[in-house]
Amino acid sequence: MPSDKNVDVELLIPKEIKHVVRLAKTDLDGAKKTAFALLKIPGINIRFAHAVLKTAQINPSLRLGELEDSQLKKIEEIIQNPVKYNIPYWIVNRVKDPQTGNNMHICGSDLFLKFKEDIDTMRKIKSWRGIRHALNLKVRGQHTRTTTRGGATVGVSRKKVKS
Repeated sequence: MPSDKNVDVELLIPKEIKHVVRLAKTDLDGAKKTAFALLKIPGINIRFAHAVLKTAQINPSLRLGELEDSQLKKIEEIIQNPVKYNIPYWIVNRVKDPQTGNNMHICGSDLFLKFKEDIDTMRKIKSWRGIRHALNLKVRGQHTRTTTRGGATVGVSRKKVKS
C-alpha cells in the first residue's frame, strides 16, 4: 500500500458480521441492510423501521450484522416503547388502544394475539364486523355473489351428442 495517499485502513478490512441476529423474539438476516432486515419482524413496516433507526441514530444503510450489541439493545428498546422516544403516534400500529387508551406499537406474536382478541370482542358484542367474521363472510363491504363461495366446485355439464 502506498504511504503517500490517505487511505482509510478501516475501509479495507472487512468487518465481521453476525449472519443471524435475534431481535424482538425474531431471527433476522444479518447480511441485509438494517432498515430492510427489521421488516421481517411482524408489525414493523418500512416507515416505522426508518423512524426507529433515526431515533437510535443508526445509519439505515449499514448491515444489521455489523451493529454492536449496544445498538441492537437500543433498537429493541425503541421498538418496545416508541412513544417514550417521541416517535409520532400516527406511525405506531395501535393508536388509542380500546383497553388502555394509550398509543402503542405491538410486534411479533403479540400482534396476532391482539388481532384475534379484537375479532373475538367484535363477535361478543355482535357488531356487524363480528357477525361477518363469525359467518366467514367478507367483512369490508366486498360483493359475495361470485366470490367466497363454499362447497364443492360444480362445472358445466352437457348433454351427450348422439352420433
